[in-house]
Amino acid sequence: MPRRPIRVTGAPEAPLRAALTALRADLGVPETFPADAQAEAEHSAKAPALTSHDSHDVTDLPFFTLDPSGSTDLDQATHLSRHGTGYRVRYAIADVAAFVAADGPLDAETHRRVNTLYFPDERVPLHPAVLSEGAASLLPDGVRPAVLWTIDLDADGRTGAVDVRRALVRSRARLDYATVQERIDSGRAEEPLALLKEIGEARERLEVERGGISLNVPEQEITEQDHTYRLAYRAPLPAEGWNAQLSLLTGMAAADLMLAHGTGVLRTLPVAPDGAVARLRRTAVALHVDWPHHLSYAGLIRGLDPHRPNHAAFLQECTTLLRGAGYTVFRDGVLPGITTHSAVAAPYAHCTAPLRRLVDRYASEICLAAVAGQAPPDWVLAALPALPHEMADGARRAGTVERDCVDIVEAALLKDRVGEVFDGCVVELSDHQPTVGTVQLDSPAVIGRIEGEHLPLGGRLRVRLTRADPGTAKILFAPA
Repeated sequence: MPRRPIRVTGAPEAPLRAALTALRADLGVPETFPADAQAEAEHSAKAPALTSHDSHDVTDLPFFTLDPSGSTDLDQATHLSRHGTGYRVRYAIADVAAFVAADGPLDAETHRRVNTLYFPDERVPLHPAVLSEGAASLLPDGVRPAVLWTIDLDADGRTGAVDVRRALVRSRARLDYATVQERIDSGRAEEPLALLKEIGEARERLEVERGGISLNVPEQEITEQDHTYRLAYRAPLPAEGWNAQLSLLTGMAAADLMLAHGTGVLRTLPVAPDGAVARLRRTAVALHVDWPHHLSYAGLIRGLDPHRPNHAAFLQECTTLLRGAGYTVFRDGVLPGITTHSAVAAPYAHCTAPLRRLVDRYASEICLAAVAGQAPPDWVLAALPALPHEMADGARRAGTVERDCVDIVEAALLKDRVGEVFDGCVVELSDHQPTVGTVQLDSPAVIGRIEGEHLPLGGRLRVRLTRADPGTAKILFAPA
């Protein structure tokens, strides 16, 4: 599910980049891997455990990867084809278990890190680069071990037969979204690439039908110009949504397999509490986003235009409704009380990004065992009970990184405007301090702390910026 992507450009010594470097030091984010974990990664990169992959060789199929430009940690490769009156989706996932031995030093380090951390200027990977950007990544430079999903769809995009097995694959092309979008829009895309739009749009229609919601969160880009910073939003391309539907399709198929076979780890999300939705409604007021009371949240999201700055900013804030998501483990046929993810509107499992997320490696093993009619490996069953807690810790750490990065970026954006007056709306008040709240500015679309008497919750007011310090990641407003 989406995070809030922020990208910062500029020299490393620029004040904003320096503040982000200091943040990593303050949070104790590791700069390198322990020597024994790095040594294991370098050894397995040269000699992965391939004994169970040899029986299914699909290197003749022209898989492609689709990621942001410049990406090298490629978790998924795709091959799409027509199948009868419908389609066949082959979705190859990097087989991280071929490179990470259970209970070894690298395994231990991945359990400490849990997930890749994303900063506006760089990322801190879950696995060493020799694997995540090399031997385990589905780069188009040779044969790779993969967990291969084969999912048949009917003409409407509904799921039919599902198979998952280990395989050897070979990607033929590393594509980026802009290139793919241009090829499809111009009619120059040939199969299998041309089918991405056809299948993606079919799956989007089914998402609407079941009541699911995909947040097409724009990327915030902060650029330095003449010693000041400017904020812009990059709206996602349709091809990004079509590609995301393939990942959702696979995650839903994985959840169905787990539930059918009685052991698994699901990604679950309860319906958002009324208070969170009410806060979002106040944010809509602040950003001049029209949200009639008769219109559902899902209906609103589908009508937003991420090319419009106020809609883009609102979509960023919509990610707050996903903060209640967690991982639910079950086994031996005892199913959990909650099996669905409210945004997906179906059971769902994380299984398509094992280079960047710990739980996906275990989900793949459970699904492989389910299709083979076997019990999951002992090392998977032993790790299951602790996974929800580990993933929750990782999510809190990632959330801290995101919040602190947003604070730093917004402080940098406003650092030369202390004393200026802005239009805004109070979207939240402290339960314990009624003189402390959160204000959403009209422009720039910044959220900050406000302190003052008689703050009008949900009301519009003029506010004065009293502090903006990127070094301390603090901005503060007061009623004007």
